[in-house]
Amino acid sequence: MTAPATRPVGPATPRADDGPPPRNPRPRSWGDRLLTAVGFLVLAFLFAPIVVVIVYSFNEGRLLIAWDHFGFGSFAALTERPAIRSAVLVSIQVAVLSSLLATFLGTMAGVALARRPGRWTYWFIGLLLLVSVTPEIVDAVSLLPWLVYLGSDAGLSVFNGGIVRLVVGHSLFATAVVSYIVRARLVGLDESLEEASGDLYAPPVRTFRRVTVPLAMPAVLAGYLLSFTLSLDNTIVSAFVQVSGTTPWPVYVLSALRSGLRPEIAAVSTLMLVLTLVALGVVALVLRRSGDSATDIARTMGGG
Repeated sequence: MTAPATRPVGPATPRADDGPPPRNPRPRSWGDRLLTAVGFLVLAFLFAPIVVVIVYSFNEGRLLIAWDHFGFGSFAALTERPAIRSAVLVSIQVAVLSSLLATFLGTMAGVALARRPGRWTYWFIGLLLLVSVTPEIVDAVSLLPWLVYLGSDAGLSVFNGGIVRLVVGHSLFATAVVSYIVRARLVGLDESLEEASGDLYAPPVRTFRRVTVPLAMPAVLAGYLLSFTLSLDNTIVSAFVQVSGTTPWPVYVLSALRSGLRPEIAAVSTLMLVLTLVALGVVALVLRRSGDSATDIARTMGGG
């Protein structure tokens, strides 16, 4: 009679369906914990004021800093108070128009910088950098007499309108931002498709419309949405160039400081914040859908 086969004694052989062996993570050092704590402190320092504004937007008291009770009555001021409604509508209208102007000019400049580089490129980028770093107060002081001259001495009455002045003022910095973004997008793309279009006897205008513009479209849309958000909170230039009857929201808030901030200021500011976050989220989504990685998105948004 044959003895039953015995299984070898030893460590059990892991099966394929047992999964990976458990990890033995390295214990965190005091340095890692300290860096984590500092990171949380930095985030709290940056976002605590925003959180306070959001919380107090639900205040039903008379003043912003005097908490009464929780409610949504402050948000109704957007429809009940004509001054607030007019200021918000002016801000949105100016943001849309100035973004269109900045996107058009910035796209043309970005395409030229990426596809027709030359000795002039360095000078032009230097001018864009100068526009980007110039303090807004300098832009505002320079714009006011210039717009007054165009509207009176030069006879161009269109520049006497408050909307036109705000659109021109808001589009200055935004045009430089769009130029950086579009240039960064096209510099990272090969010109082979545009060259192939030319080899197939497509006119330059058709190549630009059918090939170059679709390639740059994610950056163009990102530049437009960023220009929109930049225009919403442009306070200094708006305070200088606005005229009576076209007061944007930031200037309205600035003038409300004299009589004390009310909860509806925080409520409308919260809605503006949500609108800004939605615009930035759409920018990231568009760039992600176009195949960009997180690093590419950061580079495009930074114009690098």
